[in-house]
Amino acid sequence: MGTRPSPRELYLEALRSRRRLARHTVEAYERDTRLLTELAHGRAWTHLTTHDIRRFVATLHGRGLAPRSLARMLSSWRGFFEWLGQEGMAGPNPCNGVRPPKSAKRLPASLSPDEAVRLVTAPDESRWKLRDRALFELAYSCGLRVSELTGLDVGAIDSSTGEARVTGKGSKTRIVPVGRAALAALEAWNSQRPSLARPGEDALFVGRSGARLNPREVQRRIKAYAAAAGLEVDVHPHMLRHSFASHVLQSSGDLRAVQEMLGHASIASTQVYTHLDFQHLAKVYDAAHPRAKRRKG
Repeated sequence: MGTRPSPRELYLEALRSRRRLARHTVEAYERDTRLLTELAHGRAWTHLTTHDIRRFVATLHGRGLAPRSLARMLSSWRGFFEWLGQEGMAGPNPCNGVRPPKSAKRLPASLSPDEAVRLVTAPDESRWKLRDRALFELAYSCGLRVSELTGLDVGAIDSSTGEARVTGKGSKTRIVPVGRAALAALEAWNSQRPSLARPGEDALFVGRSGARLNPREVQRRIKAYAAAAGLEVDVHPHMLRHSFASHVLQSSGDLRAVQEMLGHASIASTQVYTHLDFQHLAKVYDAAHPRAKRRKG
């Protein structure tokens, strides 16, 4: 008599014959369930608990397995235990309620203060250079979204108080401070705007047609300026917003103020910039602290 197939072998055969899964998919299930067997150290499937599954996931995470890979593996295990239950070989699924570690949140790209200044002061010989300079200075000074920039009307900026009235997401209005460099650039642009805007046009920033500037044109112009400034990064309008937030936070540490200026409904949206700030501090620490420096050679 031959050796009786194990529950795991029966499961894999069911995937091949009943569900007719692709070979590479079955191979992935085979690897995942083999690893589960190794982690169980010979314990019967019916004896494994939710606590055990959580411990297995933690063990694999400690070995460096990425959250996305752990999520896929956990899904594979969950399917295996579900099949065992359907076949009467196991009780409640121990994978239920177990979640993989969250993937690291991708941090928004930002420019250094020097790169931001190089961008907004990049040389330009076109007749639109005053508009573009004002546009980029304002974006960096106030941390505005590109839709907020192009949505500004002439009366939105109060040069006497140094404030801008901005309409953000959900048609919510907020007041943000405007820096001196941005105010000076806006004054220069406003001296030229009447000759370039259509009669009766309210938009602060207009395009070649004399009508309100299109966000895509802003994107195109900022990439041209980045190239002229010699910046070796893919610069987009939102990057100036990220740069504003991280630079203000690095200088002030005032998360609530940054939240208000960005127009975030929840401070959770703003807290991502604390990670950028920590990265900056970590670099300073690594470069300056005597116990952080690595030995050479």
